Amino acid sequence: MAYPQAIAAQSLSASFDSFSHDALIIISDDFSQLANNSLSDAIESHAKVDSRIGKQVTFLVVDNVRVVLAPTGPLNRDYDDVRRYFDAAKLAINEAKAAGSVNPAIYLPKLHTDARYQHALEVAYLGACQALWQPLEAREYHGESIEPITQIGLIDANEQTVKAVNAIAAGQYAARDLCGTEPERMAPPRFADYCVELFKGSKVAVDVIDDINTIDKNYPMLSTVARASYAVERHHPRVVKLEYVPEGEVTRTLMFVGKGLVYDTGGADLKVGGYMAGMSRDKGGAASVAGFMKAVADYQPKGVKVISYLAVVRNSIGSDCFVPDEIITSREGVRVRIGNTDAEGRLAMGDLLSEMKDVAKGEVNPTLFTVATLTGHAARAMGPYGAYVENGPARSANTSRQIADCGDLWADAAEVSRSRREDYDFIKPRTLADDVLSSNNAASAVTARGHQFPMAFLAVVGGLDKHGNDSEQPLPYVHMDIAGSGVEGGDWQHGKPTAASVTSLFARYCM
Repeated sequence: MAYPQAIAAQSLSASFDSFSHDALIIISDDFSQLANNSLSDAIESHAKVDSRIGKQVTFLVVDNVRVVLAPTGPLNRDYDDVRRYFDAAKLAINEAKAAGSVNPAIYLPKLHTDARYQHALEVAYLGACQALWQPLEAREYHGESIEPITQIGLIDANEQTVKAVNAIAAGQYAARDLCGTEPERMAPPRFADYCVELFKGSKVAVDVIDDINTIDKNYPMLSTVARASYAVERHHPRVVKLEYVPEGEVTRTLMFVGKGLVYDTGGADLKVGGYMAGMSRDKGGAASVAGFMKAVADYQPKGVKVISYLAVVRNSIGSDCFVPDEIITSREGVRVRIGNTDAEGRLAMGDLLSEMKDVAKGEVNPTLFTVATLTGHAARAMGPYGAYVENGPARSANTSRQIADCGDLWADAAEVSRSRREDYDFIKPRTLADDVLSSNNAASAVTARGHQFPMAFLAVVGGLDKHGNDSEQPLPYVHMDIAGSGVEGGDWQHGKPTAASVTSLFARYCM
């Protein structure tokens, strides 16, 4: 793992004599008052001849030290949030890297007293890591030298903060690798291999199911999606199971199913008009779940047990591909009529969710999640934010709101959505031949409640509709659709993966 390690850096003294880093990145909304007199004087002097200072990222040299000034812009308005620091850090670290820095330090001289910015230093570091990451294929071709910055000092950070952000950064790095890699380099077997290597020697146990007959028998909906890929051995599906058991008493169990579509052609409902480009990132949900597991493995939180199932599969086109109108009997015994083969993610996850539900019945204080780049509607409705859709027990426990509130403090924002009766009505069968409809035959982005009704489908095929608030054993369940937040700028072909949900989940459950 080549992510730039965070280290605690000493407070900035009155001079640079003891400064041990080759660049100082200062992120603030005001550079007029700094503890270092020579630095203040230098900035004031430069400001007289450079009107960019305080308005955009600016590079200067003070006492033979590279100094990068990164303004956040306003922080006091109702709609400002900690992403001001995240975005400023991305720009600043690229400037420092371009200047030849390999060992920079980040300094926030005047931290805003608003609670929104209580984790601004940590967020700035994570923003720098986002900017510095390069795709796995690029590192393999060019060498690790394309990521020259190997550590970043955090001025005035304590050791606990450093431990936490390093765990998060490690998890995000893995998630970006898994999500942002082309479909052959990260075909299902190689995705599984990456996970095996990622958790080698850690507290996370890994089990990979690679036998086609076993997948056909135990996960019929996933098998249906994978069917056309069976003709190509290197595209054969994998189910990756991960489990972390903490030392001591378990007080909470987190249970995840991640969508790992290594490539989504759309199947028989083929993506046309250029819409297939970028679909190697349709594995972002499974990537984020694996990334969260990596963060957990490195941090080793007490009291929290985490179980994750990853549905790693390719939705190929071919003579044996599944088609609309087919009826598939799921693991839960639910007869599913296929509405659109491009609505494959919910099928890939459904049987794993059913199995997870059965496991959850015997766990301590369980909460279930599905994490997926699932619908264009989520991106259209929420923009660059995740969409969390929850069942009754999760809503009663305020699960999504708590995660989203943590995300607001850690630059991993999301919107809380609702599951309503219309969503269950949408998936009702139209004949006695089937029990549930997987989708309509239109794109989710032009379908009313296009990101909400898939959660209802998952609840039904996963058997969680029998574990609502009125049941003997309510099971909280949240569907996390990260289609809008999974890549930078909504650019699915070229944008860097964001590892959406890793930070907010970690902040909520591990710190």
